[in-house]
Amino acid sequence: MRLTIVGCSPAWPNPGGAQSGYLVEGRGRLLLDCGPGVLARLREREAWPQMDAIAITHFHLDHWGDIVPWVWGSMFRFDGDRPRPQLWLPPKGRALLERFESTLGSPKMFEHTFELHEYEERTTFSAAGLDVTAIRVPHYRIETYGFRVSDGSTTIAYSGDSGPSEHLVDLARDADLFLCEATLERGVLDGEPRGHLSVEEAIEAFEASGAKRLLVTHRPDELPLDDGLERAYDGLELEV
Repeated sequence: MRLTIVGCSPAWPNPGGAQSGYLVEGRGRLLLDCGPGVLARLREREAWPQMDAIAITHFHLDHWGDIVPWVWGSMFRFDGDRPRPQLWLPPKGRALLERFESTLGSPKMFEHTFELHEYEERTTFSAAGLDVTAIRVPHYRIETYGFRVSDGSTTIAYSGDSGPSEHLVDLARDADLFLCEATLERGVLDGEPRGHLSVEEAIEAFEASGAKRLLVTHRPDELPLDDGLERAYDGLELEV
């Protein structure tokens, strides 16, 4: 599988950066999250993104916000009248989109643009020819999931946003690559319950999981990273 970091900023964008968006290409093309700036970055690669499926970890804006402009572009047919990509949502996600539609004033806007699905926790679903399993992780008080993505021989684990948890170890168990957020500086607590990790906590989960490789993401530019640790950046491409 090929992983492209489309955007990896935390909830506030790094200078010139896009927010969460991770493109996995195997049998098809699967986008993990679609935050602000991601659609523009994808359009730098092609006139309109040819995507088989998009999977959203949770409904904080930096992880799904560009789904809305994706709708507008599709409504005006800048998508070339391509088939609707699948949009995989957390449980009860369709009802939440209906609430947004009532605010934005365009009923069925998401349904017209995407083939809508809701995933279930720890139940593997097929998206873009890949097997995806969602595992719930703690993130303040909002329902949030991480993803395991596999083509049958290679596995990428993506933390989404998470506080410290044994569920992260399950998520990344023996993965070929663990793409893990590390938003915080050591010793900084971001709330109760917790919502994010320090890099030390990300390393702890990685080492306990037996995953082969750690890639740190969702990290502010202002926070350094020790030598020897890999840091995600917009435009990074990896063969996994």
